[in-house]
Amino acid sequence: MHRAKTTALRLAVAIIFVAVYARISWAAAEIDLKKTADAACQPIYLTFDTGHMETAPLIAQVLKRHQVKATFFAANERTKVGSGSLGNHWAPWWKERAAEGHEFASHTYDHVYWRGDIKGVEPKFRVSPSAGALEGREFTWTARQYCDQIEYAAERVQDFTGKKPLPLFRAPGGKTSPRLLAAAKACGYEHAGWSPAGFLGDELASDRYPNDQLLKKALPDIKAGDILLAHLGIWSRADPWAPAVLEPLITGLKAKGFCFQTLREHPQFKPWIQARADAPVAPGR
Repeated sequence: MHRAKTTALRLAVAIIFVAVYARISWAAAEIDLKKTADAACQPIYLTFDTGHMETAPLIAQVLKRHQVKATFFAANERTKVGSGSLGNHWAPWWKERAAEGHEFASHTYDHVYWRGDIKGVEPKFRVSPSAGALEGREFTWTARQYCDQIEYAAERVQDFTGKKPLPLFRAPGGKTSPRLLAAAKACGYEHAGWSPAGFLGDELASDRYPNDQLLKKALPDIKAGDILLAHLGIWSRADPWAPAVLEPLITGLKAKGFCFQTLREHPQFKPWIQARADAPVAPGR
């Protein structure tokens, strides 16, 4: 009887050992597979600027369905529903994107276009907001005023998401000057534009640039390392680009061996982001 119990106990211990060993081996195999996949990955970086937001829920569904992480550049632009893309109506949408692991950065709060540099010792710029109470007017701003616009959008997104945005910004229209970029960098923000092939064309008129044409152009032209640009709805396009082009673009690029990463992982910005994370916070900031 005693021998039978001992045999049963040894058998049970052996079974447990085999199960634990199998689980450890499986976990190790999963890690090895992930390392292999990461090594074979050709990264590209999908980014979205704000817009009228009508297609934002559909874009979010596509990204979630295909497990794609993106970087969103946020401004408080005029929207079809709600008081602006950074208005309270859209707060739950931003919060959900943060929970899914997306990244965020500033697009200037009032979507402010740089129009030119002003000569002088102190950097000043001609600018024109395309959203907000000052929409359509032109002003002369100091570097501090421009930086305030970058920071306000970043702070607003952080209020909604609870997640600190990346220390990056994207100037509306990509319009900048070396002096503007230097001023923004002095405030703690590096500019993130997009690659030539990464301009996905969603802001072009759909009668001249139909969706199928934009898809056919993007798929063969995009290469590893490219930053892709699209919007959360564009007023100038009658036939929405997303999700009609977005979904087949994602599946087509994945089939070619590309994987999607956020700008946190981009080699151009990764050292800057890490350095800013390690930097002490200035008093009063």
